[in-house]
Amino acid sequence: MKPTTAQVEAGQAVYTRNILSAYDILVLGISNRYIWKCPSARIASLYNTHVSANHLDVGVGTGYFLDRCRYPASHPRIALMDLNANSLAFASRRIERYSPETYRQNILEPLSPPLPQKPFDSIGINFLLHCLPGAIANKAVALDHLKPLMNPGARIFGSTILQGGVPRSWLARKLMGFYNRKGIFANTEDDLHGLRAALTQRFDEVDIQVVGCVALFSARAG
Repeated sequence: MKPTTAQVEAGQAVYTRNILSAYDILVLGISNRYIWKCPSARIASLYNTHVSANHLDVGVGTGYFLDRCRYPASHPRIALMDLNANSLAFASRRIERYSPETYRQNILEPLSPPLPQKPFDSIGINFLLHCLPGAIANKAVALDHLKPLMNPGARIFGSTILQGGVPRSWLARKLMGFYNRKGIFANTEDDLHGLRAALTQRFDEVDIQVVGCVALFSARAG
């Protein structure tokens, strides 16, 4: 079933300027380590392993990992894509030294102009999928929309919080339930099997590591 506009908006509307100002502490500092049981250092390592000098980040948050990761060139090309204008502005300011390109898009719909002029060698989708409405098999249409932006052999990587096939503490179950009721998360049907299927149907060399209730993944475009 195609998500409604309200469902799509709910997943990103929480990212106001005030929330973004506190995001690094509340989510990347506290929630990741103590609730989801996946310290942000593990996600930073994922970026350092797979980020290229020609990179697109989708669902940009505050730009925390883009600001801190090690690029294989001193002047990388970085593009930001998000539906939320606040996130785009916040992340863009944070990494303004790289003169990032910005694109406001609903990744569940076919991408509309203006589009990037050239494809990318890496795409990051960190903490994106669990915010998109629908089951993984449906929300994975986002991957189909991103594939044309990937050069042959490019890497797509990221992380997502799952409900099925991963260990969840009592606190993680409670907070996840609250976020789903508020529409901030939409991962009630997200499980490890579905994530693996969505990736292997579209990409090569799929690798998934589970840390707490977070799946860290990477895959290569054919």
